[in-house]
Amino acid sequence: MGEKQYLVDDITLKDSWRMFRFLAEFVEGFEVLPEVSPAVTIFGSSRAKPQSTIYKTTLEVARLLVENGFNVISGGGPGIMEAANRGAAEAGGKSVGLHIELPNEQKPNEYANVRLGFKYFFIRKVMFVKYAVAYIIMPGGFGTLDELFEALTLIQTKRIRYFPVILMDSKFWNGLLDWVKGTLVKEDTVSESDFNIFNVVDTPEEAVAIIKRRVIV
Repeated sequence: MGEKQYLVDDITLKDSWRMFRFLAEFVEGFEVLPEVSPAVTIFGSSRAKPQSTIYKTTLEVARLLVENGFNVISGGGPGIMEAANRGAAEAGGKSVGLHIELPNEQKPNEYANVRLGFKYFFIRKVMFVKYAVAYIIMPGGFGTLDELFEALTLIQTKRIRYFPVILMDSKFWNGLLDWVKGTLVKEDTVSESDFNIFNVVDTPEEAVAIIKRRVIV
């Protein structure tokens, strides 16, 4: 009994001191990221290879965004994140990498010309959503889905301002969307009108056109 109480107190003490690390990461983000506005956050798989179609598409998306007055934010790692940073940097824009420290030591890509490192996912997520005027969601895995559904939830519940959420590559996303319609809408766990808070496109030009229509730079 005494040993258990000691362990609980020890964990609580460590959590209290951890608050200072939380604060430091928030402060660094709040000081640096206002300088990159207006910016679009691009999410997608860290496993995409440079020779893949989706990597090349992401390069084009990022380039077009910069040419139309936007900077680009990514998770700062490999794959789609690298393509987003590379396309923005090569087009002369601010290319932001919000890198996360992971046990498998995911390395930051070399193309981010504004780089911040984070230990905590939840703080990094705040930076993605707070300093983006739009999200572009490329094909990806669990992390990409996490960012997508968090943004849709925040917009749906009006906890954040509306901003464009754009899914790129209808062939990739249609299976998921069919399930949402066929199961979630049917069971009344989401509304059909919730489909109005995001767009599905197949070309970089379509994605940038939506952002330009809905965001005042």
